[in-house]
Amino acid sequence: MGAEKQNFRSLAFPPTLVLRAGRYIPTLVFLGLAVNLILPQLASVEESLYIIKTMVLWAVLLAALAQIIRYMGSGYLLHSIVASVNQKLSVPRGVLITLAAASIGLLAGGPLGNGAATYRWVRKLGVNAEGSGLAGTLPTIFNNTLLVILGVAGMIQLLAAQELSSAQFFVFLLTLIGMALSLAAVSWGKHNREGFTAAAVRKAAFFSRAIHRQHTPAATENAVHRMFATLEILEKGGWKRPVLGSVLIAGFDMLTLYFFFIAAGNQVSPSILLVGYGLPLLFGRLAFVLPGGVGIVESTMAVLYTGLGVPGPIAVVVILSYRIFSFWIPTFIGFPLAAYLQRE
Repeated sequence: MGAEKQNFRSLAFPPTLVLRAGRYIPTLVFLGLAVNLILPQLASVEESLYIIKTMVLWAVLLAALAQIIRYMGSGYLLHSIVASVNQKLSVPRGVLITLAAASIGLLAGGPLGNGAATYRWVRKLGVNAEGSGLAGTLPTIFNNTLLVILGVAGMIQLLAAQELSSAQFFVFLLTLIGMALSLAAVSWGKHNREGFTAAAVRKAAFFSRAIHRQHTPAATENAVHRMFATLEILEKGGWKRPVLGSVLIAGFDMLTLYFFFIAAGNQVSPSILLVGYGLPLLFGRLAFVLPGGVGIVESTMAVLYTGLGVPGPIAVVVILSYRIFSFWIPTFIGFPLAAYLQRE
């Protein structure tokens, strides 16, 4: 346990975390402006402005409410994970940590940075190393797994309707192969932990050399240990409440998008909503180079929804409105929250 705590401490950010992440904010803003300026060119400016002026206010307010509930779900997810090892973390505090860690992870380390920041802030609240470690790793696993399920369901619908492009089918196939190989490797590793750990150390060393970084075998061994410890907790029934938290997150995020379609006067069916939601976010997660999948999510959503019959101007307004509410506003709220949590 001492080695594990030291490993997480090495991942946790120093007090200058927010300042260092702030160096990348201009890049993120530039990407966002580029997307938000280029994407509307797919539609008439006059038509888009007319749609914005005539959007139904009550539906926009419901979209905002759905996002608030979504983040309450993220707080519940952290709360339930910590509770699985008999530790305590309030839902509101979980919301603050989720927002702050997501913003920091977006610009400093991706999922690793997000998990390290979450561990640090949860640990500072008195949660033990085991609970903090789970809080730093499990949310990403649960949320990404559910997103993969939604994305695969959307791809199946597109395949049935013969609307899936060759590039999208290739990504779909790679995703399924990657999932199958990962599941097979973990299943084998449960019964051959020493061999799995040794293989993981070799792979980590190879990638460290490839990117010219120092490799620490103990860090990889601890990561494998945490993974199997997590699996043991999940197998004992510790997955039920966290899954509910992930369902709340994805469900109310989809409702945000749905309410914007209603506000724009173009209500869509649940199947169309699902196809245009899961795939773009999944592709955005796979595009590690672009923070938050900026550009990938918006452009893929636009292509899918217009291909499924949604008028171009409506699709553009809905997508940009959804991304402002679900990505940009939470991101910029997260930075001052990160500063607050660092000082606290």
